[in-house]
Amino acid sequence: MNNFILMAEIVKDPELRYTPDGQTAIAELVVQFPGLRDNDPMETIKAVGWGNLAQSIQAQYHQGDRVVLEGRLGMNTVERPEGFKEKLAEMTIQRIYPLGADTLLTTSIQTGSDTSSSSSAPPPAPRPVAAPPVAHTAPAPYAPPAAPPAPAYQPPAYQPPADPEPNYDDIPF
Repeated sequence: MNNFILMAEIVKDPELRYTPDGQTAIAELVVQFPGLRDNDPMETIKAVGWGNLAQSIQAQYHQGDRVVLEGRLGMNTVERPEGFKEKLAEMTIQRIYPLGADTLLTTSIQTGSDTSSSSSAPPPAPRPVAAPPVAHTAPAPYAPPAAPPAPAYQPPAYQPPADPEPNYDDIPF
């Protein structure tokens, strides 16, 4: 099953369009998220919402909002003017959740002396931070519960064989 969850920042305001028959709304937005490593640049992806979700995306979300997107990831092939084909990832949004300014996002920690200094430059934009990897330990192998010890083996007492019935038939078949 194709399921994709992404925490990102909206880079471009959602644009509301309609299908050619004018019945279904489509919201397109561009979001950015950090690369895998600290020195990787921010990555961008186009996200699309359909129907009533598209209308609520266009009404409630704007450039700069931080969101969690849940949906499907697809690949589209686009013919470039340079004469080659390019594959672009596109997310189809199924659910969208707003993030508060303090949700899993960190900036540099400021102390009291840092905040008193006057600076005309705005503070750097916060970047989403991945949670530290969790060390998983392998579960202990299954051991069935201990059974009570079996009694020591004792050979059965000797019993003489019972007398077989006499065979009155002379023919063996």
